[in-house]
Amino acid sequence: MRIVFRVDASVTIGAGHVMRCLTLAEALRERGAQPLFVCRPHEGNLCELIATRGFDLSVLSPPRFDLPGYGAWLGADWQSDAEETRCVLLGLESPPEWLVADHYAIDARWETTLRPHAGKLMAIDDLADRPHDCDLLLDQNLVADMDTRYAGLLPSCCETLLGPAYALLQTEFAQARRQAKVRTGRIRRVLVFFGGGDKAGMTAITIAALNTVDFPGLEVDVVVGASNPDIENIRAQIALYPNIRPHLNLPTLAPLIAAADLGVGACGGNVWERLCLGLPSIVITLAENQRAAAVALHRKGLVRWIGDHENVGIADLVSALRKAFSEDLAAEWSETCFGAVDGKGVERVVEAMRLAPR
Repeated sequence: MRIVFRVDASVTIGAGHVMRCLTLAEALRERGAQPLFVCRPHEGNLCELIATRGFDLSVLSPPRFDLPGYGAWLGADWQSDAEETRCVLLGLESPPEWLVADHYAIDARWETTLRPHAGKLMAIDDLADRPHDCDLLLDQNLVADMDTRYAGLLPSCCETLLGPAYALLQTEFAQARRQAKVRTGRIRRVLVFFGGGDKAGMTAITIAALNTVDFPGLEVDVVVGASNPDIENIRAQIALYPNIRPHLNLPTLAPLIAAADLGVGACGGNVWERLCLGLPSIVITLAENQRAAAVALHRKGLVRWIGDHENVGIADLVSALRKAFSEDLAAEWSETCFGAVDGKGVERVVEAMRLAPR
């Protein structure tokens, strides 16, 4: 069974999309599927990571840089991208059973064009800002209008998988969840992670804030990607403080999340990982597409959202950290996190794909 993923692989453009597609692809491969990734080689691309994971990879032509909005993420106009992808599909021995599109610049026009060349089509989306022509739609986020946000944007026959029950988490999280404990009392260990790229520089700001607070006995784990533009400054900061441990390009964050008492990070895919392991967290949004989820999670008491990165400085983080440290952790916060995500999302998505009508 051939499954084709159209997703762009870059540490600065859609890195989270690539990681969740890799998670789904690995689960499908375990069940006998043959995943193929179709990617455009953006700067800082993750094509090598995909190949290292043992997946087939088809690389499209180099991206254009003169396109507005999410078109720049696609690196081509939709017609050209659809034609290049169509050529890849026609080169296969037989049409793929599924074509999975995980891209903010792909909509119903692209999907309709490719429909004749795949058995079924699945769209993975977060935005609900454009129509789709697909058999299955996955949106793993938790936002206020989750049940109605795709009204009028999908075919009547499309099945929807909505909410964090379908979060595509690595199997390590379901395993780590069995031993994860409810966090309560004094905060002793903090995990800082703002994604592989962190162009906003929030990692360095958070380190500075933690050192300003100077909480006795605190241990800090800082995870950065090799593509972080501020990596040398971060390394210099960390070298000054023996209580801070750096971690570079980890294959999974499950052990560090399980060991932490408090997380500080963005509201991308990693937020579902933290919730799965019951980790309370302070959240700063790094992009517009993270804000709706951050607002909803904050209102439900799952995270403490302190604002968008443009408006959050060291003083804001110091205030949020001091508040958390002075109050200690109430068990209810961690218990609420545990209840939001159970780590079985990828199993549910694979089953939905298996049962989808032909």
